[in-house]
Amino acid sequence: MKNLTHGRVAKILLVSTAASIALLTATPVMAQTAPQAAADNVDVKDIVVIGTRRTDRSAGDTPSPVDVISAAELGAQPASNMLDAVKNIVPSFFVSQNTISDASTFVRSPSLRGLPADNILVMLNGKRYNRSALVQVYSGGDTALGFGSQGADISAIPSIAVGNLQVLREGATAQYGSDAIGGVLNYGLRKDAGFELQARYGQFYRGDGEGYQVAGNAGFKLGDRGFLNLSGEYTDDNGTSRGVTRPVAVVFAAANPTLAPQLPNFPGPVQIWGSSPTKGYKFVVNSSFEVTSNSELYLFGNLAHSKGNQSFNYRSPFSVPTPLAVNDGTGTPATRSPGRNGAFAHPAFLTRCPTGNATCPAGSFVKDGNVFNFSTLYPAGFTPRFIGITDQAFGTAGYKGKSDDGDFTYDISASLSRNSLDLKMTNSLNQSFGPQSQTSFEFGKLIQTELDANIDLTYAVQAGLASPITLSAGAEYRRETYKATVGDLQSYAAGPFASQNLYVQTSPGVFERDTVTPTVSFNPAASGYGGTSPSSAGSFRQKNYAIYVGAEADLTEALSVGAAGRYENYNTFGGAFVGKVNALYKISDAFSVRGTFGTGFHAPSPGQSNVEILTTNFVAGNQVQTGTYQVSNPISLFYGSKPLKPERSTNFGLGFVVKPTSALSLTVDAYSIKVRDRIGIRSPISVTAADIVRLPALATVGVGGDVNYFTNGFDTTTKGVDVVSTYRTGLGSGKLNLTLAYNYNKSKVTKFDPAVISAAQISDIANFAPKHRAILSGNLQMGNFSINARENYYSSWSVTNDYPGQRFGAKFTSDLDVSYTFMEHYTLTVGANNLFNTFPDRIAPTPANPIFALTGSTGDGQIYPRSGGPFGINGGFWYARIRIKY
Repeated sequence: MKNLTHGRVAKILLVSTAASIALLTATPVMAQTAPQAAADNVDVKDIVVIGTRRTDRSAGDTPSPVDVISAAELGAQPASNMLDAVKNIVPSFFVSQNTISDASTFVRSPSLRGLPADNILVMLNGKRYNRSALVQVYSGGDTALGFGSQGADISAIPSIAVGNLQVLREGATAQYGSDAIGGVLNYGLRKDAGFELQARYGQFYRGDGEGYQVAGNAGFKLGDRGFLNLSGEYTDDNGTSRGVTRPVAVVFAAANPTLAPQLPNFPGPVQIWGSSPTKGYKFVVNSSFEVTSNSELYLFGNLAHSKGNQSFNYRSPFSVPTPLAVNDGTGTPATRSPGRNGAFAHPAFLTRCPTGNATCPAGSFVKDGNVFNFSTLYPAGFTPRFIGITDQAFGTAGYKGKSDDGDFTYDISASLSRNSLDLKMTNSLNQSFGPQSQTSFEFGKLIQTELDANIDLTYAVQAGLASPITLSAGAEYRRETYKATVGDLQSYAAGPFASQNLYVQTSPGVFERDTVTPTVSFNPAASGYGGTSPSSAGSFRQKNYAIYVGAEADLTEALSVGAAGRYENYNTFGGAFVGKVNALYKISDAFSVRGTFGTGFHAPSPGQSNVEILTTNFVAGNQVQTGTYQVSNPISLFYGSKPLKPERSTNFGLGFVVKPTSALSLTVDAYSIKVRDRIGIRSPISVTAADIVRLPALATVGVGGDVNYFTNGFDTTTKGVDVVSTYRTGLGSGKLNLTLAYNYNKSKVTKFDPAVISAAQISDIANFAPKHRAILSGNLQMGNFSINARENYYSSWSVTNDYPGQRFGAKFTSDLDVSYTFMEHYTLTVGANNLFNTFPDRIAPTPANPIFALTGSTGDGQIYPRSGGPFGINGGFWYARIRIKY
């Protein structure tokens, strides 16, 4: 104690007291405190604020691998969606295009290092960003890596608002809490003063997918004591189409030329495989104001709105009378007869049994000529349009500061957020309501709200080491609520024609059960999706508190170490303790090695435990109702559901950093991530008539329908390596920057319950994202000219769930843009992504996906893989952008 002054003793007591108060009141989180000061030899722009509590770290000397992506890199992307912008830059970040994938088209689920979206923690200015309201229950290949997850929707963040993006590529649950198993994305918001306006127009080489984007940023100094920075963006992207019409529609048009113009989307494909049209706006505010010379109040927030309009599958009114030739890959000629949709299979019989007739039971129907056919409503069939409206609101307010000597820092804040997804449908029907069916439906809203309160404290202790020991402590209180509101009655209900027992009149007043068709039935709910019923609606809340401690220091000039521990307690499943240690050793000024070991967890969200959605899937050409139910629902319990428990992880990392000159750097980081008890959705259980007798509530799904629910069911191991190299040099009178980023990632299901995860899902977890991904990019600046070029490599991949037996080949794509700055403040850019118009391999004919000779496509009009694969199925995109900056 001889080196401790009374002032330092007071600071330690203050830290202890504050932590104790935080524990007793349970009001805080673990968000990262922004740097208060930097070492003299570190550029503030390069300071790493994620993965460490120190304020003097750059990406090259942190024990944890961190990518620092500049605002210029993000802003150079022509993508209007932050998901696509990050995918173009970070090799281990993957997201598919999602063409027809229910609500997953509106909220796409990304992956980092092969792990799902809810294993990635997203932050704004070091504060936890909220989850989307959507739980990923769509079971197609599009969601292969995110099936069952509920992650943040980073598409709500406008690129123009971001000062930099720091990507922590390792587990950090001990530092930041649940979800940070695969890594952390921290978006640092702009603080600069000035004015910037951007406008972009572009379209795909095929002439569709026109996209407009207008974005602006205005920054103001609040005297010498603060700043206010405002950002806004509006986008309007038209849809694309990369398929052909269904073969059944071609035959229908030839057989019914007068009805052909009534085919959906005529004369184009009756259903659209491509990007859905979307439009929306995004706003961000970031501000801070000094209260004293060492403390400040801060406020930042995000508001966003987006509307998408998606094509669903075409419902044909007739079956092809003559089988059509197909190539099923076996080498033997084959034929198929595309069939009609169940809505057109038979009429609805409208005459009810006479009241009080003993030979015709009440509730039954008379089989006579008084019928209704849906062909009168949709004579050429129909293609539902699925509409999703997402709204995002996020706000954080806080107070932070430091002591006069800078040794002690504090940060107290609270965040409040709300994300909603409003789902609707047009051009559809509820078969079971017959002539009273609506054609448009409101499915209800899904709403996610979160409250986060936190306190973060650090204290630098001089202990005679090469650096002070940075002690950190903090606490967090979180409350998240998942809510589902009730949809239209017809969006979920079974109408009077759901099941009709038919009788024929044999003589006046005498009836007998029809022997040809004793019973006919129609599917309940809207065709394509099911709204939220009163029994499924509700509000579900989960609360937790957490405390953490940590320490970091340079033990010697060569060795830096850090350690962190965290305890969290949830009202739904109890407590969890995780820890992390890392170290960096400088063998020389030019060469360092680093390593990490940590444990982590992902807590099941209220949405995963309580989501209930009824969807319509097509299995072997047949429409099948699929119900996903709460784990506590009597239907789920009937089939053996249990309460969810947390996923647990163990992370290992080992790498090295090479900096032979100030112009050249190289980092290589290998990793291994084991996740146990991963949360998934049980394989569908087919409902039988006997099941419905035992549990009448199953009638909503119907005989032959499927039931599933969330459960912990499998373990995975992910291993890989990240390589990042940069080189900066002069070239004539200009400057050249080169970057090579490479990721190898291999995921494997090591243990599983076969009732939970199928062989196809196991294959897709391992193979959906390419195992090898490389990006070579260069920037050349010469006077007022700037050229950006990027070459992308994607190794082969497969998606067994959709295309069993096929592997899609490796591809290169190229991106290029040229900018010219004139009159000092104006910059004109022209460029192209996928410059040489590269597409994934076409779908190969197999017994599961035969190719029809009539259209050269699958039976539903696909030519390219529906998920888009690693770079999409839209082909080349050209654009022009003007920027005005003062």
